[in-house]
Amino acid sequence: MKFKILTQHTALFVISVALFFTTGCGESATINPISADASGALSRQVRIETSFGDMVVELSDSTPAHRDNFIELVSTGFYDSLLFHRVIKGFMVQGGDPDSRGASISKRLGMGGPGYTVPAEIRTDHLHFKGALSAARQGDQANPQRASSGSQFYLVQGRTFNKSEMLNIEARASEANDQFNQNEVFKYSDEDLSRYMEEGGAPFLDNQYTVFGQVISGLDIIDSIAAVKTGAGDRPMKDVLMTMEVIR
Repeated sequence: MKFKILTQHTALFVISVALFFTTGCGESATINPISADASGALSRQVRIETSFGDMVVELSDSTPAHRDNFIELVSTGFYDSLLFHRVIKGFMVQGGDPDSRGASISKRLGMGGPGYTVPAEIRTDHLHFKGALSAARQGDQANPQRASSGSQFYLVQGRTFNKSEMLNIEARASEANDQFNQNEVFKYSDEDLSRYMEEGGAPFLDNQYTVFGQVISGLDIIDSIAAVKTGAGDRPMKDVLMTMEVIR
């Protein structure tokens, strides 16, 4: 099984892909966390170490299955020495395939995992802003329940969108017969629109993939990884390794 975040590209993505661009480095490295525990307990955080520097991701308490699975994998060293094996500038950086550990440059990657999937926890209030931590999965045809890969994830770089583009994306999402939110109208708040227009992201993925965290420190590291030269299968020509640890 091959886990890719766009196994079947939407028409919108096909039209938009040529317009993707890097939103730039030099921005603030810290942004607001995705969620807070209503009980007052501190949300879980994980440090992702790379050769470009470190990122800290805060995990959402609103997606507990993905949060707990990620914490378990990080705690057992599952991600240590794995690669960011799929990088698309202006879109996202993807990793978490255990087959990427020590993989030769000719090895096809993107098919590995821990041997299980995680039930979808797709939420209309968890959006693909820049820095979003989301679960990769197989496409809808092979995976109509939209279950997530047990280990593969992606971090959004994306691009900025204008208001007209955002309203078109919103309309498409509202018209879709989404099995996870049949009774909920999909609509962006003014704050959501402003954030996509100012900070960027990948809104065309909203309401389709489980977003379960957000980079709160080291956001510029995504830009650095996304800027590397890539070859076949969008794999970096020079390996970009990761190591993770639970810090809270």
